[in-house]
Amino acid sequence: MNKKNISWTLRIVIALLFIVSAIAKISKGWISDFPFIDFSPYFAISTFEVKQLLTLGFSESLAPYFSRILIGIEFALGFLMLSNHFLKRITIPATVGLLSVFIIHLSYVTFLSGGNSGNCGCFGELIPMTPIEAIIKNIIAVGLLIWLWKISENDKKSNIWMLISITLACILGLFMLAPMKASTVSISNGNDNINTEIDTSSIDLDKGATILTNEAAEKHIDSIEKNLIKTDKPVEEIKKEVGPKQAVSGYSDLYADIDKGQKILCFFVPGCEHCRDAAKDINALQKKHKDFPAVQIVFMDEEPEKIPDFFKYAGKQFPYKVIDVVQFWTKLGTGKDTPGVVYLHNGNVIKFFDGISEKAFNSKALEKVIYKK
Repeated sequence: MNKKNISWTLRIVIALLFIVSAIAKISKGWISDFPFIDFSPYFAISTFEVKQLLTLGFSESLAPYFSRILIGIEFALGFLMLSNHFLKRITIPATVGLLSVFIIHLSYVTFLSGGNSGNCGCFGELIPMTPIEAIIKNIIAVGLLIWLWKISENDKKSNIWMLISITLACILGLFMLAPMKASTVSISNGNDNINTEIDTSSIDLDKGATILTNEAAEKHIDSIEKNLIKTDKPVEEIKKEVGPKQAVSGYSDLYADIDKGQKILCFFVPGCEHCRDAAKDINALQKKHKDFPAVQIVFMDEEPEKIPDFFKYAGKQFPYKVIDVVQFWTKLGTGKDTPGVVYLHNGNVIKFFDGISEKAFNSKALEKVIYKK
């Protein structure tokens, strides 16, 4: 094989690497089975922002811009690798530079985490890859680029405007494909199908709502104990009913009464099968126990048209709100996944189920922790 054929083979391989990486970051994953891809640019990019960029210290205002520019550059480098405009002088060195930054970042993340777990996000949710696997992949790619640079001929008639146009077109295309949205919340009381959209900044505790401090909660428990001395009910049993000391969960911007008494807060995606199964199991528990805690759902704003079918499958419509993808992942918490089911008592997080692996929701485990079985 001559140098020209080797050069084009390397260029095609590296171009595909970047284009597939960019495509993966704007998709949710595979549809049922390979090879169909479920494209959902806003959802995928927002998830990338929360799980990758915000954990690196990016602000919520900067992350949406950086994510779209980064993915646009990945597309551009893939296309430019197949172009003869400034290939040796600009495209190859820029690609090596970007991969080097990725290698340094992944090495730092691996060192901090002390392991090799989780998805690095290089190929989004399409092709999960651990940090070490991604480092090896990037080192191999840098080696191929150096080889390509050595065997490539010097740039001849190159047009800088062609390079600039392709790059800007890819970046602007990402902003058009996944336009940034204002954060909104859609609310339903669970008894009807009327939803109202409001700006999230206006959500606050109801005027009549109060949150007891620890000291006030202790006094409240003491007063109950004194009043019940005349009864036959043991003080320890009363304390158990009153629950733990009052705390602030951090979810009051979603539901103002979430820190009062016992509550079940669920983080669901309308089209998620595991979320639907969890909702169905929770409905079964509520039918079984008349004193089961109130259930409140927070849906991700991804395929909200599936919400009616979600409740039809669950067997009951619970009170719910629909929030923006970024806000959803932020509220769910770093490193957590759907379905998320939180059992709270007086604002204290007693049990937190998330994902579909070792911390997955289990109705028997929830029943056990609520009723101390």
